Amino acid sequence: MNEKLNQYINNLFAPYDGVKSADELKADLLTDLQQRFAELKEDGNDEETAFHMTIDSIGDIEQTIQEIASLSRSLERRVVTNFNASNLKDSDFAGVTAHEGKFEGSALSGSDFSGADLTGSSFKSSDVQKANFDGANLTDCSFFALNLSGASFNGSVLVRTNFSKSWLAGTRFIDARLKDVNLTLSYLEKTIFKNCIFDGVDFRSSDLTGLCLDGMTFIGVKFDKAALTNVSFRGATLENVSFPVSTMSKKYYRAIKTISFDGAMMDKLTYAALKGMEANLAGVTVI
Repeated sequence: MNEKLNQYINNLFAPYDGVKSADELKADLLTDLQQRFAELKEDGNDEETAFHMTIDSIGDIEQTIQEIASLSRSLERRVVTNFNASNLKDSDFAGVTAHEGKFEGSALSGSDFSGADLTGSSFKSSDVQKANFDGANLTDCSFFALNLSGASFNGSVLVRTNFSKSWLAGTRFIDARLKDVNLTLSYLEKTIFKNCIFDGVDFRSSDLTGLCLDGMTFIGVKFDKAALTNVSFRGATLENVSFPVSTMSKKYYRAIKTISFDGAMMDKLTYAALKGMEANLAGVTVI
């Protein structure tokens, strides 16, 4: 009858053969069930009755096995990544999972990270010019103080991503939602933004000179002390956007007057702040 019990458990775990955590659970469960079966026989039950009572005692174990196996496979697929100080120019990382990956001080120009899950990874002091991050999950990633010229972030997941003090000339952000992204003290002249939503983004003290931000949405965004000469917000939506009046120089006031808000929509507080700075708000709709 022990053979029958072994066969039952083997069939139950067959879809997860080779998954380490499932194999360990299988071995422990089989030992417990064999002990349970022996105890039931000692209590006077015949083998068939003892077998069915043993199987019934484990309840619905299939869902637990499936969940454990799925978690184990997910963990096994994750790449333990430490590529610090590596020469990886033009490398193919498309679609990889590399949580908290270390790519610091590495040559990564032209590399393909499209569709990768790089949550929590750091690229500090690396060369990532012309790298492809299209569709990648870059939640909590650090691109602090990097030259990202020519890099692509189209459709990327950008949540709490840090681009502070970075050079972003010619960098592309298309069809992306930037949530709580840090873009302070960065060079953004000639950066390409299209069909983006900026939610809680911090542009403080960055150079946005001549930037086209037409038709995009800005929620809770900060432009404190940013260079904004000839920036265009035509047809954009601005809610709770900060253009602070305090400590503003005459140069900053002049820059505000060069910004185009033609056809833009904005909430009353944003409108009032800009009006106080004598921005050109003709054609603006207050929402």
